[in-house]
Amino acid sequence: MKQSTSQRESLMRAAKYYHSALAEAEEYLVERGITMEAAEKARLGVVLDPLTGHEAYTNRLSIPYVTRSGVVDLRFRAIGHEEPRYMGLSGATTRLYNVGAFFRASSYICLCEGEIDTITLDFVCGIPAVGVAGVNNWKKHYSRLLADFDKVFLFADGDNAGVEFSKSLSRELSNLVVVQAPEGEDVNSLYKLHGADYFKEKIAGAQ
Repeated sequence: MKQSTSQRESLMRAAKYYHSALAEAEEYLVERGITMEAAEKARLGVVLDPLTGHEAYTNRLSIPYVTRSGVVDLRFRAIGHEEPRYMGLSGATTRLYNVGAFFRASSYICLCEGEIDTITLDFVCGIPAVGVAGVNNWKKHYSRLLADFDKVFLFADGDNAGVEFSKSLSRELSNLVVVQAPEGEDVNSLYKLHGADYFKEKIAGAQ
């Protein structure tokens, strides 16, 4: 469903408001290997004083979905051990995260499971990446957005869901290169273990 101008303006105001409290998440982000510079680029924020209707997201990380036309969605991640880890706005349409990477990428682009992994790969490592908000939120038309790249590198999580997702996507995308994380690992944990060169070497080895 197409958003109205007022809806997008409301999302933009919320993202900007929560971004003003970003410093409250510095400890969490640094522990995840995400620099404050990268967090600024991703326009992350913290819901300290929730806007009306956002009370359920209090003290969560605010993750805006930004396109060329502005902020089109907000997702919220637990900073502590709260469940569920991720929450979305009621009635929001599921979208690819970080679609601005399409305009920065050249012959290849990367695909991650989740926003934190995408931020790690793109804004921290400098590798163009988009993300899907969980393997169950993949939509068939996303394949058309990725079909024109020479290669799409799927950095799949090291769990059963990640393995099944890579198998399913391999049937949809002939240009897919699967980089399966070791069991129990994902992009963010691998970055903390090995740094950006780990991903750059995986990409270079398949070029």
